[in-house]
Amino acid sequence: MMSKIIRIGTRDSELALWQAHTVEKKLNDLGYKTEIVAVKSQGDLLLDKPLYELGITGIFTKTLDIAMLNGQVDIAVHSMKDVPTALPIGIVQAAVLERANSVDILVHKGDLDFLNSEGTIATGSLRRQAQWLNKYPTHKTVDIRGNINTRLKKLEESDWKGAIFAAAGLERINIKPENYINLSWMVPAPAQGAMVVVAMEKDHFCREALSKLNHKETEICTHIEREFLKTLEGGCSAPIGALARPNGTSIDFEGVLYSLDGKEKFESKKSCTFESYKNFGKDCAEEILKNGAAALMESIRCDLKK
Repeated sequence: MMSKIIRIGTRDSELALWQAHTVEKKLNDLGYKTEIVAVKSQGDLLLDKPLYELGITGIFTKTLDIAMLNGQVDIAVHSMKDVPTALPIGIVQAAVLERANSVDILVHKGDLDFLNSEGTIATGSLRRQAQWLNKYPTHKTVDIRGNINTRLKKLEESDWKGAIFAAAGLERINIKPENYINLSWMVPAPAQGAMVVVAMEKDHFCREALSKLNHKETEICTHIEREFLKTLEGGCSAPIGALARPNGTSIDFEGVLYSLDGKEKFESKKSCTFESYKNFGKDCAEEILKNGAAALMESIRCDLKK
């Protein structure tokens, strides 16, 4: 049965291909045959619009979902933070790989004096924008789109002071510049730094193969983070960060929701055990919704529709 060739679907950016090749190597090491199929995504083609204006969560994963449902590819590899919390009918999460660095970093130009005065920072993420403005209220943020290489080039050619990136992406393709600082105070996107592989629900061959790549601890932590996100947003993008970290036999969790301008903040900091994680993310989200976050989410939905 090992004779079936597993077709791995991926976007054609450098980072996406790196991720696909990583999964390919792991499957090959287990004796499986594979083939990589690169597909252009709408999110890569529409570079002039901010992601949240496009009105769909999962713009980067949609094209690959369709390729899978059409039988052009068997599995797809994604940065887990790009994957909507609800997968299309017929597609299931088959493996979560061990998480890499989950930190956000600021790539800057020259000195950091501007941190104490004024400056413009680029980010395409509502979460990063809100947290930056919360900490640096005198700064401005501008939208930036495109793959990592495109964004680094845009930063170089601009008069911005810096741009915010996920450390993992730059580290994976080995282009992390020297002039950066870790933003360890910034709560990352749910599942940041983790890669997920999805398969067709009925494809038992691929699901069994991928189950051998699953990293249980990362699966549990990302489950908590994504459940927190799902409970809060209900399909609407908002400035939400979440991070669950193993700490001995327990898991420490931090989840945040900000207003778009960064002035309002709701947070949940709690711990659970590896046995009691199932509805933990949902409970944390429901608690802050009761404490006033529900009204904020409603106003964010209205703002984003304008």
